[in-house]
Amino acid sequence: MNNSALYVLTVLIWGSTWLAITYQLGDASPLVSIAHRFALAGALVFAWLVLRRQRVRMALRDHAFVLLQGLCLFCINYVFIYTATQQLASGLVAVVFSSMVILNMLGGAVFLGARMNAGVAVGGIIGMVGMAGVFLPELEALDLSDANFRALLLCLAGTCFASCGNLVAARHHKRQLPVLTSNAWGMVYGSLVLYAAAFAMGHEIRLVLTPEYIGSLLYLSVFGSVIAFWAYLTLIGQIGADRASYSNLLFPIVALMLSTLIEGYQWTLPSFLGLCLVLFGNWLVMRSPRS
Repeated sequence: MNNSALYVLTVLIWGSTWLAITYQLGDASPLVSIAHRFALAGALVFAWLVLRRQRVRMALRDHAFVLLQGLCLFCINYVFIYTATQQLASGLVAVVFSSMVILNMLGGAVFLGARMNAGVAVGGIIGMVGMAGVFLPELEALDLSDANFRALLLCLAGTCFASCGNLVAARHHKRQLPVLTSNAWGMVYGSLVLYAAAFAMGHEIRLVLTPEYIGSLLYLSVFGSVIAFWAYLTLIGQIGADRASYSNLLFPIVALMLSTLIEGYQWTLPSFLGLCLVLFGNWLVMRSPRS
């Protein structure tokens, strides 16, 4: 698949997972639900690799970095984001998470020696302003109470961990590690840590046997984890972590489009102008040369 197809696939799938996640909340601990998601996804990828007789083994040094990727990208970031979403409106979480474009660019420059890209920086800032316009009502309703402030910090921490996971994935590409192999190990490591944390905290580890929960779990595991993470992390290797991360500004837009069709979401002038800014920022980012 070419880069454009990978980009569109990532945006469409992750934009639709916002609805699927709602069916995972309420009947089970978020830690357990996230653990189920990545345990199943990792098992499916391993099965595919074995069936196709592709590479499964890695050097011990690579396992250490894959563990780091698993903790950052398939574990801690989700726990922080899920926790923040229980206190904050999802729009606010999306606005904070959009800062990953800038974090990836700065992290790539500091840790990977990537050149700072002015086009990506300008496009990212324009996109973040656009996100603020899309979710202006949530921003206006925010009060900096202790609970909300802590939730904002958790959301920012989750975004930082996700950005670190992106940078580790870029390191894997330089080491020529297969994306599916590193993903499989990272997902298994992340799910094991989540199961251990859930057990230590006294959460009941069980599978909710309802059609909605099982259906959403399958969608999140197969499409939201196996396919989307493969596409996204492949993009990081091919176009850079900074440009690939702009897709994070487009996920909420897809989610709002679906909400318009399913839930009757009403667009306002600020949200429409914000959408235009996000799309213009995306155009600037994708036309910028790779760092």
